Amino acid sequence: MARQSNFAARLGEWSAQHRKTAVFGWIILVVLVTVLGGMVGQKSLTQADYGTGESGKAAQVLKDAGINDPVNELILVHSDALTADSAEFRGAVQATADAVNKTGLAENLRDPYTTQAFSADKHSALIMFAVTGDPDTAADRIDPVITAVHDTAKAHPQVTLGEFGGATALKGINDSLGDDFARAELTALPVALGILLVVFGAFVAAVLPVALAVTACIGALGLLALSSQAVPVDGMTNSVMFLMGLAVGVDYCLFYLRREREERAAGRDKATALRIAAHTSGHSVMVSGLTVMVAMAGMFLSGLTVFEGFAMATIEVVAVAVVGSMTVLPALMSMLGDKVAAGRIPWISKRRQAAAAGPKPANALLRGVLARPGIFAALAAAVLLALALPALGMKTEKLGMDKLLPSDNPLIPVSQQIDREFPGSPSPATVVVKADTIDSPQVAKSIEDFKQAALASGKTGNQIDVRYWKDKNIAEISVPLAGNGTDATSKAALSALRGQIVPQTLKTVPGTTALVAGDLAFSVDYNDQLDRSIVPVFAFVMGVTFLLMLFSFRSLTISITSILLNLLSVAAAYGVMTAVFQHGWGASIVGTKAPGAIESWMPLFVFVVLFGLSMDYHVFVVSRIREAYLSGKSSREAVGLGIRNTAGVVTSAGLIMVAVFAVFGTLGMQDFKQLGIGLAVAVLLDATLVRAVLLPAVMALLGDANWYLPRWLGGRRTTRAAHAAGAAPVAGDREPAGTAYVG
Repeated sequence: MARQSNFAARLGEWSAQHRKTAVFGWIILVVLVTVLGGMVGQKSLTQADYGTGESGKAAQVLKDAGINDPVNELILVHSDALTADSAEFRGAVQATADAVNKTGLAENLRDPYTTQAFSADKHSALIMFAVTGDPDTAADRIDPVITAVHDTAKAHPQVTLGEFGGATALKGINDSLGDDFARAELTALPVALGILLVVFGAFVAAVLPVALAVTACIGALGLLALSSQAVPVDGMTNSVMFLMGLAVGVDYCLFYLRREREERAAGRDKATALRIAAHTSGHSVMVSGLTVMVAMAGMFLSGLTVFEGFAMATIEVVAVAVVGSMTVLPALMSMLGDKVAAGRIPWISKRRQAAAAGPKPANALLRGVLARPGIFAALAAAVLLALALPALGMKTEKLGMDKLLPSDNPLIPVSQQIDREFPGSPSPATVVVKADTIDSPQVAKSIEDFKQAALASGKTGNQIDVRYWKDKNIAEISVPLAGNGTDATSKAALSALRGQIVPQTLKTVPGTTALVAGDLAFSVDYNDQLDRSIVPVFAFVMGVTFLLMLFSFRSLTISITSILLNLLSVAAAYGVMTAVFQHGWGASIVGTKAPGAIESWMPLFVFVVLFGLSMDYHVFVVSRIREAYLSGKSSREAVGLGIRNTAGVVTSAGLIMVAVFAVFGTLGMQDFKQLGIGLAVAVLLDATLVRAVLLPAVMALLGDANWYLPRWLGGRRTTRAAHAAGAAPVAGDREPAGTAYVG
C-alpha cells in the first residue's frame, strides 16, 4: 500500500533532502529579523495606552493636549522625638527641600508648612513634588534626588527621611527585575539542558532542543521589535516571550527527537525513522503550535493594549519555534544521523537503550486506571475540583507598587507609613477637568465647590491640590482618598467622587468634562474591562480549540473531552493561585507574603496560556492513542499503548516546563511570582494527574465512542477499517518492514 503523507511529513522530508538550505535559511532568517528589529527598536506602551474606561479617557485627554502628566514623589519627614513645630524639624524640612531643588529634577515642590501636610500627632510631614521632564524616563533620572535625600538624612540625624512615588517605585521594580531576570534566564537554560541530558543520555541530543529554542527566542525578539511598531508592548513582554519560547521550543524538539530515537531503537533505518517522526510527532507539533497560537489570539478580544502585545509576542515565538522544529530540526537530524546520540553519558544511555529495546510495560498506576477507569476518573476529578475550590472566592486587583515589590524592599515601609499617617497620599485620585475656559469664574467656583464637597464627605484627605494648564483649558485636581488606596473604604470614596461629588460640582458648568483617574480608578476600570472581556475571550479560545481538535482527530468526543479536561486543569491552577497568593496558604514556601489578591490580568492570561500549552501534551498523547487504535488495537489496548509510549516524553516535557516556570516563580516581583508559580503548578497537574490518570480513565470508559463523528460532520463507520491495514507503526509493536502508515 502506498504511504500516505501529511504536510508535516512532506516538510520534514523536504528539509532532510535540502539540509543546507534549511539550516542556513534558518540562520539567515534569525540574523535578518534580529538585525532589522535592532534597527527599528522596540516600541513600548505609553502610560495612556494602558488605560481603559473613564481613567483611560482622562489619560487620552491629557495625551491629546500634549500634557505629559508628571510623576509625583513624596518625601516623608519623621521624628519620634520632634514635632513639626520645632526649629530642628523645620530646619530638616527646609534642608531637604533645598537639596531636592538643587538637583533640577523637581517642579511644583510644596513644603508641608504651605500645604499643612502633617500627621495628626505632628511627628511626620510630607514634602511633595513632581519630577521634571519626560515621565516615561523619570525612573531612570531619579537617582540624584534619592542621593540628595540620603545625604540630607545623614546631616540631620534627628529626623528620618524616606522617599516614595511613581519614579522611585518604578526604579525599585526595574532594579529588582534586572538582577532577577538575568539570574532566572541563566538558570532556566542549564536546568532545561540538565533534564534533557537525563532524557536522552547524550550531549548532542540534549543541546539541540535548547539551541533551537534559544535561536527561536532571538528571532522572535527581532520580530517583536518589528510588530511593536503597530502593536506597542509592555516592558515585561520580552520576559514573557522568553518564558514561553524556551518552554515550547524545547518541548517541540523533544517530541520530534524522542520519536525518531524510538523508531531507530525499534530497528527502522535512519530515513524511515525520520520520516515517521515527521509524519507523527511533526504533525503533533504543528497542531499543538497552531492551537497555542489560536489560544493566544484570544487576547486580542480583551480590549486592553497590554494583552495585544502579549498576544503578538507569544504568537510570534511559538510560530518561530514550530517552523524551526519542522524544518531545521529534521535537517540537522538528517545531517547528524545517529551522531545525534553522540556524547553519551554511559549510565544513562545504557538504561535508555535497554528501555527502548522492548515493548514498554504498563506501570502499576496505568494498570489500575485501565482496570477500574470509573474509580480513577472520579478520584482524579475530585482532586482537581478540591484544588479548584478556593478559586470561587478569588479576588483580583491591579496591585499597587507596594504589593508588587519584594517584601524586603526598603520602599515598602516608607509607603506603608505614608499610607497610615496620610491616607490616600501615595496614590491619590486625579480629576482631569477640561472646560471651554478653564479660568472662568464659573469653573473656578465649581472647583472650589468640589473641594468643599469632597472634604465635607469625609471620604478624602485634606491635601487637595489643583494644577492648571490654562493654555490647554485643562486642570488636574489631586484628591487623596480615604482608606489605604485599594480597600473597600477607598473604593467607596472613588464611587462617591464619580457618582456624586464630581457630577454635583464640576459637571454643572456647561461644556465642562470631568474624569476621575488615578491608581485606584485605573485598577477599577481595568478590572471592569477584564470582567467584560472574559466571556468573549473564553468562548473564542474554547470554540476554536474545539474546532481544531475536531479537524485534527475527526472526533466529536475527543473535541469535547479536550475542552473539559483543560477547564479542570485551569480551574485547579486558579484554586492553587488563590490559596497561595490570596489566603497565604504555603506562601512562605514559595518565598513570598500573600498580597491578599491576584494581579488583575493574571486569570485571563493564565487561562489563555494554559489552554494553549496543555494541548501540547494532549495532542501528542491522543495522537499516539489514535495511531494504536487505527492499527487495529482495541480501544482499551490503544489507550494503554498510547499512554505507555508517551509517558516518558510527556513527563520529560512537563518537567522542563515546570522547571522553567518555577525558576520565574523565584523572582521577587509579585506578578511574575504569581505567573511562574501558577503556570508551574498547572503544568505539573496537567502532565501528571490529567494526562496520566484522568485522560486514560475517561478514554477507557468511552471505548469506541472516543472516535465518534456524526454523519452530518462527515463521519463514516468504515473510518477505522479503512485505516487499519495502513496504520502508523506503533513503537513497541513489531510490524513487518514496509508497513504503510497514516496520521
